[in-house]
Amino acid sequence: MKWEQLLSQKRLGKEDDKQTVRSKGRTVFQKDYDRIVFSSAFRRLQNKTQVFPMPKSDYVRNRLTHSLETASVGRSLGNLVGDYVIHKHYSLADTYDFSDFGAIVSAACLAHDIGNPPFGHSGENAISSFFRRDTSKKYLSNLTETQIADLQNFEGNAAGFKIISSTPNAQSDVPGGLGLTYSTYASFVKYPKGSFPNLKHTKIASLKKFNYFDAEKPVYNQIAKELNIGKFTIEGEQYHMRFPLAFLVEAADDTCYTIIDYEDGFQEGLISFSEVENAFAEILKNEWAELKPKYNTIYDKISKINYLRSRSINTLIQQTVEVFKDNEQSILEGKFNHSLLDNIPASKIISFIKKDSFERIYSSETVLKIEAAGYKVLPQLLEIFIDAILNQNNEQNRRLLKLIPDIYLEKGRKPFGSDYENLLNISMYISGMTDKFAVELYRQLNGISLAGY
Repeated sequence: MKWEQLLSQKRLGKEDDKQTVRSKGRTVFQKDYDRIVFSSAFRRLQNKTQVFPMPKSDYVRNRLTHSLETASVGRSLGNLVGDYVIHKHYSLADTYDFSDFGAIVSAACLAHDIGNPPFGHSGENAISSFFRRDTSKKYLSNLTETQIADLQNFEGNAAGFKIISSTPNAQSDVPGGLGLTYSTYASFVKYPKGSFPNLKHTKIASLKKFNYFDAEKPVYNQIAKELNIGKFTIEGEQYHMRFPLAFLVEAADDTCYTIIDYEDGFQEGLISFSEVENAFAEILKNEWAELKPKYNTIYDKISKINYLRSRSINTLIQQTVEVFKDNEQSILEGKFNHSLLDNIPASKIISFIKKDSFERIYSSETVLKIEAAGYKVLPQLLEIFIDAILNQNNEQNRRLLKLIPDIYLEKGRKPFGSDYENLLNISMYISGMTDKFAVELYRQLNGISLAGY
């Protein structure tokens, strides 16, 4: 792969537009960021759980604040890598500068959780488990193996790609979703494959999940062809290599959820001050002697952790950039098959924090309760609306269809022609709900509460 081909100003759905990177006050990549910010799907993240629902502390993050913080880290990573790439591949300087890399990575980071269901990652499992039930087999009889895998392994990354790249049939005749640049879409796709076959066992970072449903496979292939993204062969089949800047999107997300979820664990009283202090100090061990005099002037424990968190993220950014630089050629050749954070000097303490977070934060009573709620609420909503859209033989189901927003139906508020389209769109409808809306709708449809009371 070559940077000259990987960087593209072309917009999905508006391929004939003649734009330059720096036209009309904003670059095309900065416009990508703005389009995501003003999308309704992004706005809903403010009421979606990151880890803790209704936390005790105002400091604790939700999906929206996590996405903004990830975008900030992504911009720094992109700018630093961009500065390196522009100076090494000087012909790029005629069209781009280092900030374009930062803008691309930042926009992709901003959107990285836009497809996540309510109730955290347990929402994905709740939707997947619904379609694995014996009672759901009746819905899947007309689907292909890949289409079944889309539903039985429902993936927030693929839902996100659908949201930003696909225009709902009843919304507009202009294709391309948010109409972002090809390079931003490619950076968003950390796992450039479909749901089938499952290749998690290969231990290749870009294949451990999937990033597009069968419905969006042609869209991704179009983007990959335009950018000349390379391919490699696994188990006799060809798969696209990961777009180089997607490594930075992954690193920004990993950095933020590892460090900040641990900080939130302290805010929620699940991790002690000394434990967080020691873990962050280990990340900063090469700088600790220099930082300690200033650190000792801070007396409030929350402020101390805030300081260590800030310095730790900065250190991880610098280490990540160095790994990218050292492996740039193998990344471009598709031979680098790991997470960048797995190769930084601080990788051991990062692994420890992730393990400790899983055992004591992600498995805490509060989190387990929200997971249990998701397993109760989401399958019930799926059952109600799937039955309504596939079985319109009774008046009640026809009335329930009126509750489904236009964008999840065909033009004229009719169900789609295929079972796959209908099942996927209902899954997207449920996935797009906020935690609060899903719970309230569940209560109303089950007669537990009434609208307006």
